[in-house]
Amino acid sequence: MTVGSTPSRAVVVGTGSRAQMFTEALARRPRLRVAALCDPNPVRIAHHQRLLKEAGEPEAAAWSPEEFERRLRADDIQEVVVTCVDALHDAYIVPALRAGCRVVTEKPMTTDAAKCRRILETVRETGNHLAVAFNYRFNPVHEEVHRQLSGGAIGEVLSVHFEWLLDTRHGADYFRRWHREKEHSGGLMVHKSSHHFDLVNWWLGARPEEVFGYGRLGFYGRAAGERSGYRREYERAHGAAAAKDDPFALELAENDAMRSLYLDAEGADGYHRDRNVFGDDITIEDDMALLVRYDTGATMTYHLTAYSPWEGYRVMFNGTRGRLELEVEESAWQPPLLGTASGRGTIHGDRALANAGGPRLGLRPLWEPPREVELPAFDHAGHGGGDERMLDALYGPVDPAAATEAAAVDASDASRRRATEEDGALALVTGLAANQSFVSGRPVATADVVTP
Repeated sequence: MTVGSTPSRAVVVGTGSRAQMFTEALARRPRLRVAALCDPNPVRIAHHQRLLKEAGEPEAAAWSPEEFERRLRADDIQEVVVTCVDALHDAYIVPALRAGCRVVTEKPMTTDAAKCRRILETVRETGNHLAVAFNYRFNPVHEEVHRQLSGGAIGEVLSVHFEWLLDTRHGADYFRRWHREKEHSGGLMVHKSSHHFDLVNWWLGARPEEVFGYGRLGFYGRAAGERSGYRREYERAHGAAAAKDDPFALELAENDAMRSLYLDAEGADGYHRDRNVFGDDITIEDDMALLVRYDTGATMTYHLTAYSPWEGYRVMFNGTRGRLELEVEESAWQPPLLGTASGRGTIHGDRALANAGGPRLGLRPLWEPPREVELPAFDHAGHGGGDERMLDALYGPVDPAAATEAAAVDASDASRRRATEEDGALALVTGLAANQSFVSGRPVATADVVTP
């Protein structure tokens, strides 16, 4: 769409903290207009209305979920952004595709095989495609890894070892909110690790074929908290004396965005964002180990730890001509009392964590001295710069008239990193197969789960 033409009309579905990035991004782009906000909670919608007002944009229509399908056509919507609870993504993706809208969904694309098949079948029936917001593809460090591997720096990749560490600030947060219930999130293998599985698929140009894994709830939850002595006697942190000096508690009232999005919104739906991480009814794992085999013959060993003293990840690639080693230290350690300075009320991704470290990429060719690969300037904020670069690839730059030739080239390259519904399904199937293997104790063929 050219500047000066009628803006494309968009609806943002789900108005929690992550959705703020999309509401603000759409509001900053003159070619787009947030025409509607869809959420069952009017208080959270009001929070996003304030974001639009601050951006100088008009108020959006407020939709209930029941109105969504009918109003897509009645309100002439062209763009749909899905950022609601993961298990509900398909309920909005499918009718939006059928209405001919351009759809972007937060990862994971969905949470189970039946919903995944429904989305893929709708794409085939309509010919309309879906973009999945895998922002880690747009992180400059991850792009350099892709360049090294695709350029043959270590030859054919034969194996990968991938370790991801969530610290007791970020990792614990999945056990305070709706993500702690597998029926809503699919567990960390689906919600969090879909990022990592997508990266490996993209880095290797490969498709997962078989998955075997072990997973357990060993650190969080009532039983583990009583064993370790970490458990305090409260259901949720707000107003609980026992939570005052608990390093695992989250105080919503101390952050304006969290108070507005969650504490003030509780009366409308009863949702508590600050539950005890050592409480009952947690159905997801916090320690997961996998072995994955790909169609290229490569294998990956993967471990996700959600209770680490430091935050970051290590990934090593072994190839026929050498080895590539990436380490990213997002935080060397975290102080005990939790607070957030994020204007969006997020625990991770919006701003750099305290005691942030940096990335290192090392190349070890056969028969040559090891050497460091030069990396671009790295900022931990916005998921290492991935958020803004992804938004530019999805929606174009904020000011296209001011875009430099270099930015235009980068945007063209970025378009090849956009993840489709097939990429979303390929990332999802590894997590779904892992969940099945945790229960059965046996390897699971991805073709028996879902075939993209």
